[in-house]
Amino acid sequence: MHPYDPPLRLILDSDALVANWRWLGAQGGAPAGAAIKANGYGLGAREVVARLADAGCRDFFVATWGEALAVGDLPHAASLAVLHGVRAADMAVALASRARPVLVSAEMVARWKAAAPERPCDVMVDTGMNRLGLSIEEARSGLLDGLKVDTLMSHLACADEVGHALNAVQLARFAELRGAIAAQRYSLANSAGICLGADYGFDLTRPGLALYGGIPRAEAEGHIAPVARVEAEILQVRDVPAGETVGYGATFTANRPTRIAILNLGYADGYFRAFAGRGAARIGDRVLPLAGRVSMDLIAVDLGDADLGAGDWLEIDHDLPAAAAATGMSQYELLTGLGSRYQRVWK
Repeated sequence: MHPYDPPLRLILDSDALVANWRWLGAQGGAPAGAAIKANGYGLGAREVVARLADAGCRDFFVATWGEALAVGDLPHAASLAVLHGVRAADMAVALASRARPVLVSAEMVARWKAAAPERPCDVMVDTGMNRLGLSIEEARSGLLDGLKVDTLMSHLACADEVGHALNAVQLARFAELRGAIAAQRYSLANSAGICLGADYGFDLTRPGLALYGGIPRAEAEGHIAPVARVEAEILQVRDVPAGETVGYGATFTANRPTRIAILNLGYADGYFRAFAGRGAARIGDRVLPLAGRVSMDLIAVDLGDADLGAGDWLEIDHDLPAAAAATGMSQYELLTGLGSRYQRVWK
C-alpha cells in the first residue's frame, strides 16, 4: 500500500464488467456499446474503456466534450459519441477530436453543417421523452439532408416501468423514422430497453447502469453481476459504555457496553445520510449495523464481538437494488455518487 493511499477503496471486478456487457449484447439482439459518462458511472471511464475495448466493445458514449477529453485516445477501431451535442463553445474541441457529436437541435444541425458537413455525426430524435432531441417533424423535414449521419438515436423514457404504454409508442415512432431517415445505424435501447426484448435493439444498444452491476428490470436479475465493492478502513475502535450516545444528534444510544468502529466513509463519498438506520458493514457473513448518523467523511458501526481493530478493513453493504430500496435513492445516484476519494482497485 502506498503511504498516501486513502483509507477507502472500491474493489472493481473486470470479469463481471465484461460478462455484463456480453449478456447485454446477447439479450438486446444487437451489438452493445457502453455509456461511460459521469466517469464510467463513478468507476473510472478510462479503465472501463480499456477493459471493454479489449473484450470487443466498439461504441462508447459520454455526455460532454470535457468527458471526451478526459477519456483520451480510444483504440483505433473504437468510436466515441458526445450525447449533449456541440455548442458554439465546443466547436474547436469537437473539430480537433475523433469523437462524433450527437446533434440534438436544429441549431446544432446548422452549426455542424456549416463547419464540417463531411464529418460523420449522430442525431438524437425525441420520440416521447421531451428532453434532448429534434422533434419528429424537424427530423423528417429535410433538415438532415447533407449530413453524414452515423447513428440516428432516440431514448426511452419509461423502459424501467413494467407495462408502461409509452414504450410501445416510442418503439413504433422510432421504427417509422428508420424507414424515413437515412443513417448508417439506428439505436434506441438503454439498459432497461434491452430487457424489453430484441425488437428494441435495432442496430446498436447503449447500456449504462447494467454494465456496472445495476438491475434495470427484473429480467436482468441473475444475469447482471455486481462490479463494485466498497471497503473502508477502521480508523479507531471505541468502547462506548451503556447509556452513552454516538455521533451527531445523539441518535444512537448504546443499550450495553458496545465496541464501535469508526470508518473513513461518509456522504462526501456518496455514502449518503439516507443510509443511517439502514446501512451496515460486513465481515464475512456477519452484519455490523451502522450506529448513528452518516457524517461527511465518517461513519460508526457496531462491532458486536468481532475481533477487529484500527487498520482492519470492512466491506460496506452496497448492493445496488437493496440499497435503492432502503434509501429511496436510485441505483444511478448510488453509483455515480461514488466520489474521488476512493482508491479504485481493478481485479
